[in-house]
Amino acid sequence: MNKSESKYFNTALRMDKALIALLEKKDLEYITVKEICEEAGVNRSTFYLHYETIGDLVNETTEMINERFLSYFPQNEKNISDELEGRQLSELILVTKEYLIPYLRFIKDNKRVYRASFRNPNDMQAHARYGELKKHILSPILDRFRVPVPYHRYYIAYYIEGIIAIVKEWLRRDCEDEVEMIADIIEQCVRPEPGKYGG
Repeated sequence: MNKSESKYFNTALRMDKALIALLEKKDLEYITVKEICEEAGVNRSTFYLHYETIGDLVNETTEMINERFLSYFPQNEKNISDELEGRQLSELILVTKEYLIPYLRFIKDNKRVYRASFRNPNDMQAHARYGELKKHILSPILDRFRVPVPYHRYYIAYYIEGIIAIVKEWLRRDCEDEVEMIADIIEQCVRPEPGKYGG
């Protein structure tokens, strides 16, 4: 990367961060180019050098978040599908710590992104980040259980919305509880183990 590319990248990154910071406080429709520029420490001409509209910045920011999100999952698509194929049906659960812990670590490391995302779900394409999870983990497991394809969307909605509710509560507490504890709670909600917590 040459010096001008590096400068361009750093400026774009500052604007991505500025947008996320502003989205934590207000909805996208009330955010102006002027506010983004002030938050990022750039002038309006710099903004328009990078983007035609705020929508272009939103698209870039969302893409950056999605790339960062996927980087938290070490396995590639082939490894995951091969591993799922090799497991017994009794070992397949839609939600396990194996996938929850990287997801929760990403949330903890990117609290501002998630607060902004939950505040502005349509603008930040909050559900787009679940596309890979649905495609590579949840749908193949449902296929193995022979759940009819038209039912998939409902099963997946049930699991994802439940996880999102727990994550929102965790974010309200500023992610002060450990990642492993939240992963354990989610897993227990999906498949409770009798006697796990005593009694």
